Amino acid sequence: MHDEHDLIYSPLQQTYSAGGRQVEIHIYRSPDTGWSLEVVDENNTSTVWDDPFETDQEALAVALQELNDDGIEASISRGDDEGVH
Repeated sequence: MHDEHDLIYSPLQQTYSAGGRQVEIHIYRSPDTGWSLEVVDENNTSTVWDDPFETDQEALAVALQELNDDGIEASISRGDDEGVH
């Protein structure tokens, strides 16, 4: 069993900004798992994808594609519960 101290963070993690708003793109994994993708908005609400990604590049590409297609506002919470993909 691994704990948060065992997490491996991708160097591809970044802040994404558009329209005066921003979200943090977090990409991480445990030593024996695929890459997890989490987008955290400015209200500290996170959206986590259920399925792991084979590479950190794939995770980043999905996050950026969704942010570009849906707009950053779709990733900013309006007080709802945590989102899951």
